[in-house]
Amino acid sequence: MAGIPFVKDINFSYGVPDIVAPGVRRVIADNPGPFTFTGSGTYIIGEGDVAVIDPGPNRDDHLEAILAALEVERVSHILITHTHSDHCGLARKFADATGAPVFGFSGHPVRKKQDDAPALDEGADYSFAPDALIGDGAVIKGSNWCIEAVHTPGHLSNHLCFALPEQKALFTGDHMMGWATTVVAPPDGDMSDYMNSLDKLLARDDEIYFPTHGAPIENPRRFVRAVKTHRLMRDAQIIDQIKKGRTTIKEIVPAMYADVDPRLHKAAALNVFAHLIRLVQSGTITHNGEPRLDGEYSLS
Repeated sequence: MAGIPFVKDINFSYGVPDIVAPGVRRVIADNPGPFTFTGSGTYIIGEGDVAVIDPGPNRDDHLEAILAALEVERVSHILITHTHSDHCGLARKFADATGAPVFGFSGHPVRKKQDDAPALDEGADYSFAPDALIGDGAVIKGSNWCIEAVHTPGHLSNHLCFALPEQKALFTGDHMMGWATTVVAPPDGDMSDYMNSLDKLLARDDEIYFPTHGAPIENPRRFVRAVKTHRLMRDAQIIDQIKKGRTTIKEIVPAMYADVDPRLHKAAALNVFAHLIRLVQSGTITHNGEPRLDGEYSLS
């Protein structure tokens, strides 16, 4: 992954609002981990009349920190990038505290935990229900700001980014993270959708990304191109592993991710599975029946 210009440095204090751009503040929750990096960042857009993007995990200390950052300001919109708990777990409590409606693409796409991908960190919020549904191109306006929803399926099918056009800024949730690549975990995570969403970002003119986890990403098109190249490289590596006789995910992951923290191998296996589904769909490799996490794969 040396070709991706990762941004690992981030200066912050938990619970303290930082001004990261004109009219944009960020409060980071104290939920660091192998999949959340330093924690989940909640963004406050505007002044006086504000929107809040990703209230974050269901933690009372984070709720108190966001409310303290708002002082006497009025929250008019709560915007959710997707239905993983580290992004939306606090949404209902925050809505109750502020009286603001919650906007999102949908509830969690997989309704039952037993049918979903294995949980990474906090997992999904199966109870999440937005007050209002928004899709691609939806425009949300406040008294001093205007935000546009950008549908970016891949990490999850209900993933949204939020654009602040006047600053050419994009709040990217988990679709694009500056510190690491994004986990794409079937059954709802879809690598083909993720690649198409990368192309969608490349067609935009954003000048900075604000991910939920980690520092802002400057020169975002270069970053997206590097991530796309990396994903295509993973396709090629998986094909090479199958050529070498490693035909199961259990065999492929240790060989491909030998230099990666073993704590991340579970996520790596899900990514490999997503790549394998994409390769089966393209006819590059085959599987007897529907692709499975424990299946055996071969070249076409």
